Amino acid sequence: MKAAIAAPSAQSGEPASLGYSIGDTDGDGRFDTLAVETRHLKGVRVFDPTGIPMHADNQTIIKESIYLDKADRSILHNDITVIDHAMTRPWTMNKRYQRDHNQRPVWQEFVCEENNRHINIGNEDYMLSADGLLMPAKKGQVPPDLRYFKQTRK
Repeated sequence: MKAAIAAPSAQSGEPASLGYSIGDTDGDGRFDTLAVETRHLKGVRVFDPTGIPMHADNQTIIKESIYLDKADRSILHNDITVIDHAMTRPWTMNKRYQRDHNQRPVWQEFVCEENNRHINIGNEDYMLSADGLLMPAKKGQVPPDLRYFKQTRK
């Protein structure tokens, strides 16, 4: 038995942060694995906080398999595979999450847009360095036109 939900972006091919999700069973009649494939990601993306860029062709595919551990149901696994032309082969990792059995757990929220170091100027994407200076996001990138900014002397 399978259940599929297609996000609008998956149907139209328009770049967005949504993907295509499929729930599947292992024959016991219960939906125990969620398989998620995300495509059509929009704009400039990086692999992690180090700022290593993904390929500019926007053809990244992220596959996830999310399931509870069969031996310990308080552990949730997320097997993630990233397929991107910036890499020589797919990159896979397993994230494990421990269930909080507290009656009143503390839920933390993380917003991806927070502390975003990317800046778009015209059709180009740049980054802010750790010391707050504008820097290129890719090798050989042309610097932005700064003619309207007054240059200060140090």
